[in-house]
Amino acid sequence: MLKKTYLLFAFACIIFSCNNDDDVAAVCDTATNISSNSITNNSAIITWNTTNSSGQHTLEYGLSGFTIGSGTIVSATDTDAALTALQANTTYDVYIQTSCSSTNISTQTDAFSFTTSPNPICNPVTNVSSSSITHNSTTITWETTDALAQHTIEYGVSGFTIGNGITISESDTDAELTELLGNTTYDVYIKSTCSTNFESVYTNVYSFTTLQPNVATEFKPTLSEMNLFVNDLKDLQITPLAFEYDLNTTLFTDYAHKQRIIALPEGTSMEFDGDGLPLFPNNTVIAKTFFYNLDERDLSLGRHIIETRVLIKLNDQWETGDYKWNDTQTDAVLDLAGSSLPVTWIDVEGNTNSTTYKIPSNTDCFTCHANNDNIIPIGPKLRSMNFEINGENQLEKFISNSQLTGVTNSASITSLPNWEDEDFRLEARARAYMDINCAHCHIPGGSCADETTLNLAFETPLNESQITEQSFAISYRISFIQDGLSMPFIGTSVLHTEGIELIQSYLDTLE
Repeated sequence: MLKKTYLLFAFACIIFSCNNDDDVAAVCDTATNISSNSITNNSAIITWNTTNSSGQHTLEYGLSGFTIGSGTIVSATDTDAALTALQANTTYDVYIQTSCSSTNISTQTDAFSFTTSPNPICNPVTNVSSSSITHNSTTITWETTDALAQHTIEYGVSGFTIGNGITISESDTDAELTELLGNTTYDVYIKSTCSTNFESVYTNVYSFTTLQPNVATEFKPTLSEMNLFVNDLKDLQITPLAFEYDLNTTLFTDYAHKQRIIALPEGTSMEFDGDGLPLFPNNTVIAKTFFYNLDERDLSLGRHIIETRVLIKLNDQWETGDYKWNDTQTDAVLDLAGSSLPVTWIDVEGNTNSTTYKIPSNTDCFTCHANNDNIIPIGPKLRSMNFEINGENQLEKFISNSQLTGVTNSASITSLPNWEDEDFRLEARARAYMDINCAHCHIPGGSCADETTLNLAFETPLNESQITEQSFAISYRISFIQDGLSMPFIGTSVLHTEGIELIQSYLDTLE
């Protein structure tokens, strides 16, 4: 009996000992009340509750529907954790498990899901425009709703491909584009960058055209810098800031063709001053380009440009300069010394012609253009320009375009005859030829005025011209080529057969 009592007491002690709270491990509870906050396009903060005063929490997350064990693991000792590097506008699943000890781990929570925000919108810029356009610059402006955005401007000659243009960055809403080509259309595209990863789309193309560069009013080293022509220089396409003119009777220069242009300062005009030279404003530029067609029978074969002579009026005085074209016909260089070069061309009858063309020196230019020691233009007298070109009177066109003022129509201006037009009398034709080819020297004040009394201006009456009295000398000196003796004194190296025959026929009537 005593033995049985002892065994029951021992069993009771064992039972009560096993139920002591100090000796039984607490359960590791599962996290509850999971939530998300501070959600952005690429991050979120996950929070939860726990009854475990201490423990390590393991979060596993991935795209919604991922398999546990294949997700991304994040550990936390507190009851929140930041998830980063997420995809925008995407739903994620999150599972949390708490580890109270190495052998006491909670069950995993059910999936908690959240969705990240869409990428922030970086709005395209709007209302692109340009202002302060010059021949080589402009200011581009635009509007934006993203005040802190950085803007990328890409631009280039119209038609360029995005990625091949010039790019600049600007935090404001305007940008200055510089070192542009004159008279050229440019395309511009703009996009905004709102953050490292987010930028707007490019705007639609915005186009603008630079102004034509002003014609230079000083002698530059090269003709291209004078801005008298646009595009490919050898095409002799005149700047819109100048205009072409022609003469009804032209100076003979070894059968060379000539292109004549005048560039007036903006807002000015030639002013009527009688039948002769108009009054030109200061900073007027007059240019004459000499060339030979390679084959007069087929102009598509091209031409050989020799020189471009330039007059510039500065401070009421005309200055001269001459540009010699290079062999590749890409530009011409200012050359004041003068030179000679061989030229060859085929005429309308198929004959090959050759001569040694003489480019005048600056001294030669002064000799022909000087009158009373002042340089003046020779060709653009109003009476020499008063004729029809393609059915339109040239002076009427100048008047209509406000290029000539002080006269209302051409009827009040005389017209120099065309020496090649046989409808005019022989005397008129011959006197017109001598006027344009000889009178710049053989008039009062001309470079030959001290050597001869000849006055070959067309308007000079015959009995005051000394033509009859000196007809023999005229006939002799135009009949051969010899420097220093034959006439014209400067500017030719071959005889002008047609001109000589005309003058001689006229002189013969005076005997």
